[in-house]
Amino acid sequence: MKIPVSVAIITKNEEKNIRDALESVRDFEEIVIVDSFSHDRTFEICREYTDKVFQIEWKGFSWQKQFAIDRTTLPWVLVLDADERVTEALKREILEKIKDKDMAGYFIPRKNFFLGKWIKHSGWWPDYTLRLFKRDKGKMEERQVHEKVVIEGKTDYLKEPLLHYTYQSIEDFIEKMQKYSTLSAMEILKKNSSKYRIFIKMIITPIFTFFKMFILRLGFLDGLRGFILAIFYSFHSFLKYAKAWEKIWK
Repeated sequence: MKIPVSVAIITKNEEKNIRDALESVRDFEEIVIVDSFSHDRTFEICREYTDKVFQIEWKGFSWQKQFAIDRTTLPWVLVLDADERVTEALKREILEKIKDKDMAGYFIPRKNFFLGKWIKHSGWWPDYTLRLFKRDKGKMEERQVHEKVVIEGKTDYLKEPLLHYTYQSIEDFIEKMQKYSTLSAMEILKKNSSKYRIFIKMIITPIFTFFKMFILRLGFLDGLRGFILAIFYSFHSFLKYAKAWEKIWK
């Protein structure tokens, strides 16, 4: 029996990830994919699982995901990233929860993996994110980065998690950090902060970020991976404010 939920995915050069993601949702009734003209085999792999594959130029995370959502046809939508997997237990819970007519959306916990290991602390668990919602009740908030679904109506939390295989290597983390810090800097600049305020945050925020992740959120219990994550996230905080400050200074 097909699961009566539309899956919306955006892709760009996800050849290494996309097949496993699609295998995990192949028993969903509808899969809609928006690809940003991948240079690898992403498009060909996607076409093996659905004929609803659209190719458009990249216009930002929120815009791409909303474009995919707008092309779904079922009442319920699940937004999935290429590096995420839906487990059998989560499928069973989804089937049960979408029967509730009073609910407009559900937050799903994510098991985040870093360098092959599930990170249980550092603020990475349970990492609730609203991904399952009624199509006519939810839309993507317009942001450059850390996009999220905004819901009109009641929401609840699921128990079964998505599996999120993020940052497969140090190089992968650094590459994504470079991209996301630039997008975060653009969000900072939209708030019209002064260069002096940005400068102060550039100094203070990285220190607080490390302390919060490694100490307050028990990142030290994640061992060396927890330490690396705290260092990287603090440096990401420094980078986004440094890039914003650089734009104002120029």
